[in-house]
Amino acid sequence: MKQLEGAFPVLITPMTQDFEVDYEGLKKNIEYFIDVGVAGIAVNGSTGEFVSLTKEERYKVAEVAVEQVNGRIPVVVGTAAETTQDAIEYTKQAEAVGADAALIINSYYAHPKDEEIYEHFKAVANAVTFPIMLYNNPFTSGINIGTETILDVAREVENITHIKESSGDISKVRDITRQGKGFLKTFCGADDLALESFLVGATGWISVAANIAPRLATDLYNSVKENKIDKAWELYDKILPLCNLLEGEGKPVQIVKRAMELQGLAGGPSRKPRLPLTEAEEAKLQGILSSLETIQQ
Repeated sequence: MKQLEGAFPVLITPMTQDFEVDYEGLKKNIEYFIDVGVAGIAVNGSTGEFVSLTKEERYKVAEVAVEQVNGRIPVVVGTAAETTQDAIEYTKQAEAVGADAALIINSYYAHPKDEEIYEHFKAVANAVTFPIMLYNNPFTSGINIGTETILDVAREVENITHIKESSGDISKVRDITRQGKGFLKTFCGADDLALESFLVGATGWISVAANIAPRLATDLYNSVKENKIDKAWELYDKILPLCNLLEGEGKPVQIVKRAMELQGLAGGPSRKPRLPLTEAEEAKLQGILSSLETIQQ
C-alpha cells in the first residue's frame, strides 16, 4: 500500500476538438507530472469532468492512468456516483485495475441526510479492501457533511483512511485533522486554503492548481513538511493568485485545460454545457501564467 501524502494534481480529462477523450494526451500529461516530481495524481474527479463522461470512458481513464503510472506514484481514482450501487461499481473497478485509493463523495442531487451519507460511505468502503478517501464538497454536492459523521464512519470502517476537505472552513479542517489523528488523514481540497490546511495538520493536497504549477505546489507542501515556514509563505504568495482564479472564476476545468495547452500539454475543449474562456478570462489567465513562468525560472 502506497503512502498518500503531498501534492496530487487532480487531472483534467483531455479531449480532441471532436469532444472525444484524448487518451494519448492523458498519457503525455501523466508523464509530465511524474517528471516534475508530483507526489501522486487523481483522475476522474470534478476537474476531470467525470459527470460528462460515460461509464466506459471513466473505466478507461482509470485503466489508462494506472497503466501509464505503472506503480511509480500513487493513483487516486474518483468513483463518485449518484447512487450507492453505482459508486460501489466504480470503486470496485478502480480497485480491480490497480488504483491505490478511491475518492468518494455523497450523492450530489438527492441531498442526503448525514445518516444516509454515513451508510453510503460505509457500504462503498466495505465493498472493497483498498483505501477510501472521503470527499466533503458542499459547493458541488449541496451538503456540508457533519464533522462527527465523517469521524464516526472513519472510526468504524478500517479502509476509510483519508478525507479531502473542501468546505472552505479552516476550522473544519482543523477539527477533523486533530480529532481524526491515528485513523483519518486530511487532504486539502480548497486551493486557496492550502497552506492554512497544512499548518493545522493536513498531510496532502488534491490540487487543481497543481495541474498548472506542479513544482510550486510540490515545493509548498515540502517546505511545510521540512518546517521551512517562511519559504512556504513565500511560495504560497506566488501560487495564491492562481488558486484564487481557479476558486473564484467558476470555470476551473476550462482554465486548467487552456493553461495546459499554453504549456504544450494536452487540454482541449470541455463538453457542454461548459463553454470556453471569454477574452477577458483568457487575458487574466495569460497574465497569471506569465507571472508564474517568471517565478519558476
